[in-house]
Amino acid sequence: MTIYQRLQKGQEKPGDLVIKLYHSGDEIRGFVRKVTRRGKDDSVFPGEEMEPAAALQIARSHLHGASEILIELSEGVEWDARWGTLH
Repeated sequence: MTIYQRLQKGQEKPGDLVIKLYHSGDEIRGFVRKVTRRGKDDSVFPGEEMEPAAALQIARSHLHGASEILIELSEGVEWDARWGTLH
């Protein structure tokens, strides 16, 4: 099972992938962004919201080298242990 890190403000560095999970109606949805250098816009892929499991899969498939997958939980979103371990 994959271990993810909870995003702490200022923790992300270029190359890291951030998955933001949030409420959309009564569903939890997410999107993935790749952190870029300061002054550049982060890359978001794909551009639409998706189910958490799909967002996690995309992040894992784009993870390279020393990059990390960081999880950002919006207010009221609870982590589901079926998605992996969150530290």
